[in-house]
Amino acid sequence: MAQPLAERMRPKTLDDYIGQKHLVGEGAVLRRMIDAGRISSFILWGPPGVGKTTLAQIIANRLEVPFYTLSAVTSGVKEVRDVIEKARNGRFFSSQSPILFIDEIHRFSKSQQDSLLGAVETGVVTLIGATTENPSFEVIRPLLSRCQLYVLKPLEKDDLLELLHHALEKDSILKEKHIELEETDAMLRYSGGDARKLLNILELVVEADDSEPVVITDEKVVERLQQNPLAYDKDGEMHYDIISAFIKSIRGSDPDGALYWLARMVEGGEDPAFIARRLVISASEDIGLANPNALLLANAAFDAVMKIGWPEGRIPLAEATVYLATSPKSNSAYMGINAALETVRDTGNLPVPLHLRNAPTKLMKQLGYARNYKYAHDYKDHFVVQQFLPDGIQAQRFWHAQENPAEQKLKDRMVQLWGERFKE
Repeated sequence: MAQPLAERMRPKTLDDYIGQKHLVGEGAVLRRMIDAGRISSFILWGPPGVGKTTLAQIIANRLEVPFYTLSAVTSGVKEVRDVIEKARNGRFFSSQSPILFIDEIHRFSKSQQDSLLGAVETGVVTLIGATTENPSFEVIRPLLSRCQLYVLKPLEKDDLLELLHHALEKDSILKEKHIELEETDAMLRYSGGDARKLLNILELVVEADDSEPVVITDEKVVERLQQNPLAYDKDGEMHYDIISAFIKSIRGSDPDGALYWLARMVEGGEDPAFIARRLVISASEDIGLANPNALLLANAAFDAVMKIGWPEGRIPLAEATVYLATSPKSNSAYMGINAALETVRDTGNLPVPLHLRNAPTKLMKQLGYARNYKYAHDYKDHFVVQQFLPDGIQAQRFWHAQENPAEQKLKDRMVQLWGERFKE
């Protein structure tokens, strides 16, 4: 039984490798390292079907070093340690470290990633990781700091056309058939920049056609595939690009842009809960105190979608999207918590002032816990000036009102209560 076309066409050398010229073209960073015969550990981040696994195999072949492969889906800590032990025992003193390729490294747990650290740091193995997810979210910081990060891009139209013609000219099975590429737009659209998907489409269309010659048209491709031609992969980079465009359209107060990207997600089969969660986050992060009702509406839309499902769920999502996009914007709460977190990281665990501590025992009272605490409700306007931050940062400011009517009202109240502390 013949291998699939995508496997038959897997390139063996950099000269046959299509795309990613910014990494492996003449004079590019990875090309220089490979030509020099020594590479350091790195992670390849990019959508499916752009050549991550192939590139790792080409590098191993070019450097002529042992090449070990692990899949994060099927391997545990034991398998990682076994491979590292093999690499340690099989290495000659003067040779380049064996390469350990880990596909879908983002699926490794923290303990699995921890088990790699020592071997990568000491050079027992050179790690090449491949991931479709943002490594800064999914790869532990100590491991990420020991690796270079290279971003692979979806293949461009010219790359895909080159791949198509290369397959028709070089593949032993396709060469025997008379194939004419009359139209290619549908194939390129369906592939979404994924080389593997493109070759699978070509193979499917050719195998389903008994005519001579096999003439490939857009109509024939659509008829054979019978699926949505939108290039939307819920598990790939497009997923994150579109949600990013959606949120940025809301933040930029463009309801038309936001509705367009919402439609792309709805039509592409995105999980409605994912969209609703992002609306709730945007309501807090981007609209915030400028219009607190935005958070209420986003939450209501989330509840409605969970109750009614598709396709009607698109309507409350659209309502919340337009409301958020057209609302005044403020990120003062978002900036405030980030500033507070930065101070906590810089200053550590500062003691809670004694007057703010609970005193449930006699000893605690003797030690001064809760002494001199002023109960706000006992004072005029339910307010009294006292210290609520730890000693040393008692004058620190984290929340700063922004220029919108709702927050100016809040700021005026703070100035009335606290005086100079809240004047900016």
